[in-house]
Amino acid sequence: MLGRTANGLYWMSRYIERAENMARLVDAGLRMALTRSENSAEEWSSVVTSAGAEPAFQAAHGNDFTEATVADFLLRDRANPSSVMSAFETARTNARMVRTALTRETWEAINEAWMALRRMLAEPIDGRELPAVLDAVKRETALIRGAFFSTMLRNEIFDFYQIGNYVERADNTARILDVKYYVLLPSIAWVGSSLDNYQWESILRSVSAHRSYRWVYDAEYRPANIADFLILNGRMPRSLAFCYRMIAEHLGFLATAYGTRHPCHDVLDRIFARLRVGSIREIVDAGLHEFLSDFIRENNQLGDQVALDYRFH
Repeated sequence: MLGRTANGLYWMSRYIERAENMARLVDAGLRMALTRSENSAEEWSSVVTSAGAEPAFQAAHGNDFTEATVADFLLRDRANPSSVMSAFETARTNARMVRTALTRETWEAINEAWMALRRMLAEPIDGRELPAVLDAVKRETALIRGAFFSTMLRNEIFDFYQIGNYVERADNTARILDVKYYVLLPSIAWVGSSLDNYQWESILRSVSAHRSYRWVYDAEYRPANIADFLILNGRMPRSLAFCYRMIAEHLGFLATAYGTRHPCHDVLDRIFARLRVGSIREIVDAGLHEFLSDFIRENNQLGDQVALDYRFH
């Protein structure tokens, strides 16, 4: 496969996933802001920080961290390359570039999602409509994923798409967990309280993991259990461990297909080893924020190394 085609598939997948992830980050902020009876600026500031967009946001809005400004910046602002609208436009551009590598159903799902979101995000979003808009973004990306999975041949095209998808998803799960880390509760006395538990429950709902968590842990919203579920549980489809199992599988398929391993396989092995042998207690004791920050950095390194090794240009 040409590196240019692999590049288009990889980034098409990443930007589709990123659009959904931005909606999920805003959803996490919205749910946690509802727990505050007074100023919710800290929650919205944490969302922007976890999205990695604080300098760009402050250049546009200063320190005006409100639901309206953050939602507009992360959903509609075309000057923000990671906003939902920007991400979908980039995904569609990449899809057009690799149109012959996609089934008709996949291309049509991407194109129709782009048109629907362009209409929906044409004007600033009324706060009362924000939950419905976030659900619509998640629904459109799910339709694309369904078309892709049900019609595409499981070949190297599928592998590059999946690698991009799970590199982006792992980044998002780590960032959503970091949203909770950055939120400052009213006082240390709130830790372990009903307010603290509600915020952790909100994190689960933002990654569509609330019910599946209860199947594993019943209704005990303990921070260590939730972190374990979203980091180390190999059966939870948005956990870091699950994402890296899928990346390992598809990079393995590529190594077999091309008859060679690359440095990206070594980077993968190093990150995956931490997720397979560590316990959540060790992670929490060493510092959850530090673990997540290191993971985000190493995950980005893996993405860069894949692009280098498979000659994305």
